[in-house]
Amino acid sequence: MSMGVYKISNFEEWVNAIESIIAETAQVKGLYPEAVFNAGSFIIEQCINGEEFALDAYYNSNGEPVILNILKHIFSSYADVSDRVYISSKEIIENNLKEFTNFVDKIGKLAGLKNFPVHIELRRDRYSVLLPIEVNPMRFGGWCTTPDMSFMAYGFNPYLYYFSQKKPDWSKLLKGKEKKLFSLIVLDNSTGIDAADIASFNYEKLLSGFEKPMEFRKIDYRQYPIFGFLFTETREDKFSELKNILSSDLNEFISIKTKMA
Repeated sequence: MSMGVYKISNFEEWVNAIESIIAETAQVKGLYPEAVFNAGSFIIEQCINGEEFALDAYYNSNGEPVILNILKHIFSSYADVSDRVYISSKEIIENNLKEFTNFVDKIGKLAGLKNFPVHIELRRDRYSVLLPIEVNPMRFGGWCTTPDMSFMAYGFNPYLYYFSQKKPDWSKLLKGKEKKLFSLIVLDNSTGIDAADIASFNYEKLLSGFEKPMEFRKIDYRQYPIFGFLFTETREDKFSELKNILSSDLNEFISIKTKMA
């Protein structure tokens, strides 16, 4: 959920980030098991500029990498660090499959991995060098999202492919997918309003902004800082619907509880 993630360009942003992190971690304390989210320490990382991607993969019994999906993580601005929109398409997979497979293979050889699932996030910098942001077996499949994206977009179950040691036949799976974008939209609570003060979320209004929603999953936003997950199919020439939700703070979809005088 990009918790505790901030871009720092100057000292003032550093001070503000520290204050925000303290407030944020207090708000989500106890939300996840410590093995998933531990706010006891933080990592200061180099900021890698460039296109960002996420993928699920596994190493088979011979240590060979098998990529199960590739999603491009798009942002509303340079300062944006949210997880709002991930897109996949025939072009994204075909343009990156070979290079990413070689990249994942290098990681597997260095670590000696076999029969092992991973979720990998990476960026391609301005010199076309691939740099890993995260290599995490615990995030294989995300929060029941990235495998479902593969199933809805391309018709196969990545969990079953992993357990059966099966490899996607991308040449067949991508047929008929030209000029289509398949998106995973994470509707995090970016309203700036505490969940306890939100009376309702207008899901019908949200869905009306998309040409072809494939599936929508509501989440209890009073328990988790998220309104839901939306899977959509979008024609490339209708990219504006993705751009709109990417830049939205979602305030137009909520109603606020009336406070008694």
